[in-house]
Order: sequence, then C-alpha cells, then structure tokens
Amino acid sequence: MTDALGTAERLAPRMAARAAEYDRDAAFPKHDVEELRGEGLLGLMVPAGLGGLGAGFEEYVRVAMALAGGNASTALILNMHAAVTGGLATISEDLARALGAADSFLEARDRILRAAADGAMYGVAITEPEVGSRLSALRSTYEPEGDGYRIRGTKAFCSGAGHLEAYLVAARRAGSTDDAPVVSYFLVPNGEGLRVDETWDPLGMRATASNGLAIDAWVAEDALLGGVEGLVLPLAHAMPQWLVASYAAVYVGLAEAAVREAVSYLRNRAVAGERGALARLASVRQRVGRAEAEVQAARLALERAARLVDLRPGDPETNRWTYRAKLLAGDVAMRVAASMAEACGLGALGRGSPLERILRDARSGAIMPPSSDVAGDHLGAIALGVEEGVSPW
Repeated sequence: MTDALGTAERLAPRMAARAAEYDRDAAFPKHDVEELRGEGLLGLMVPAGLGGLGAGFEEYVRVAMALAGGNASTALILNMHAAVTGGLATISEDLARALGAADSFLEARDRILRAAADGAMYGVAITEPEVGSRLSALRSTYEPEGDGYRIRGTKAFCSGAGHLEAYLVAARRAGSTDDAPVVSYFLVPNGEGLRVDETWDPLGMRATASNGLAIDAWVAEDALLGGVEGLVLPLAHAMPQWLVASYAAVYVGLAEAAVREAVSYLRNRAVAGERGALARLASVRQRVGRAEAEVQAARLALERAARLVDLRPGDPETNRWTYRAKLLAGDVAMRVAASMAEACGLGALGRGSPLERILRDARSGAIMPPSSDVAGDHLGAIALGVEEGVSPW
C-alpha cells in the first residue's frame, strides 16, 4: 500500500473549504485538481514502473471515499480519470493477447499511463441523450478515414468537459446493426473536433462540470484502444468494476460525510441556550445510530467487492459484488443524507451549507448508471435464474 490514503485524508478538508463556491457556480474544481496533480494522485492507478503509485482497486476505493468526504464532485472527476487509467493498467500482456489486441497496444497503453503519472487527466464520454449509458444502444459512430478514424456524435454529462487532456469515447462502427453492434473505445485528445455544450446546471454534483460534448473529430489509428474493434461490450460484461463499483466509493464517502456533518451540528447546536440539546433527543439518536450502521454496512460491502476485484477480477461472484456495492451505495447515500437533514432540521440546511450540498449530491447516487433499479434488476435476475429485463450495457 502507498500513502495515497493519507494524502487523500489530508487534502479532503481543504477541498471541503472550497466546495461551496464550486457548487454554487457549477464550476470545475480547478484548485482541487491542481492539488491532486501536485500530490501525484493522477497516477494513483498507474504501475510504479511507469511512474505511478501502483494502487489496486481496494486502495482506489479507500482514496475515493476519503476525497468524497471533502468534495464528492472532485472525487467523481477523479473516478472518471481512474476508470481510464485503472482500466488500462488492468489489461496485462496476457489479457491483451487473449482479447486479440494489436501488438502496438502495450506501447500505447504505457504511453497513456506515463502521461497520467506526469499529470495528464482523462475523462469518460459514454452517456448520450435519449440513450443513457447503455453501450449497446449508443448512437455515436466511427468509421475509417485515411490512416485513422472519424468519430461523430453527441455525448451528455461528461465530467470535466473542456478541462481535460483526452476523453475515453465509446462509439459504434457506422453501419453495425442494433442486433450486433460493434462498439469500440477511442482516446480522443482535447482540441479540434470537440465542442463543449455548457448546459450543466443540475441539482447536485454541480462541481463535476459535466457538460455535453459534441464530437466530429478525426483521430489517428492508435487512438483505437486495443488496436482492435469491438472490445467494449466484452470488457464491460467481464470486468464491470470501473463502470459500477468505482462510483460506489464516491457515494459511500458522501454518506459518511453526511453522518459526520450531522454529528458535528447536533453536538454544537444550541436550543434555548442549551448546547447539544438535540443530541439528547432519543428520536435524533436513533436516526444517527441507524445511519451510522447503514453507512458502515455499505462500506463493508464495497470493500469486499474491491478486495475481490484485486484477487479475482472477472469472476462472476466478483462482478456480482460490484453491483451489490453500487446498489447499496446509491440508496444508502440518499437515505442517510435525508435522515440526517431531518434530524438536524432547517438550521443545518441553509443554501450552501455542507449538509445541504451533501443532500443534493447524494440524490445522484441512485440515478447514476447503472441506476439502483437497473442494478437491482440485474442482481435479481441472477438470483432467480431468469433473463433480466434490461441489460446494464
């Protein structure tokens, strides 16, 4: 283990002090990202041999939980970057060959990872209007053009859009059918052919600056990750941790922050001149007790999922735990934040207060793909031995 967790715990209070301003303006948290870069956390998932910290998935989730306690939006932006770097770092030479990746893939992988260790930050551009994040239903297309590819499409909710070095873009080959879509990943550099649509003004997670991205870009041949088409859906089904459980870390960390903030408020709030009077009410204590228990249960489920990802990536039971973690995290964050708000009352919910922001941010957890409904359907179908109604991908 590296000292990445200690670094994250040290940075979180500084991020918390800036969070209200970024949230108010729905602005990219540039100072937070500068600190992540300066502390080497953009290289968290990069192998040590390539200049990074060489973290595994379990260490990543602990770091993400800590950062989410400061500013969940910043933690979510880092999550998208870690999904790119962690996903690439997971593809060993043996796995690359098993997937049929081109010989040039390993060189391209290492180049991308070294850049991250040096401070480059990446994002993810998958979700689309009217489609969501279902990879098999994407409408963005690519086709060969010269010695590269032309990518066209419109992406929605791209965290950090306009502020990053490159974007992981999922698109389907032009002409491939809905019955047999050929979906591929490209790492598209920021610049010509990309236009940010500044429409982001949501209820919560405002500082992710998740604006839309219009794409009509030509990319070189080596932008095709793996050097072979059609790898996206097999990877998503086989190893879903970066599209499922990694988000859970942010929302578990946010739920923990809700409890901490409520406890601090309840201990210090004066009622009729009596400091801490609210904390002596049985109704308040039982809310805090239930919330604390729920959050720790969600954390344990997430940590189990993360440990299994490190030990047995791609195993069906490992994948099942990743969905459990996401389902629990999204629902618990929303439920706990609401209960803590009720326990504290209106005095803790002024616009821009920490608990008010946490309450709004937590509402996104159950909606963020795969949503709690989709994750529940997926897990229920497996438990019942029936075909699920809606594939997560």
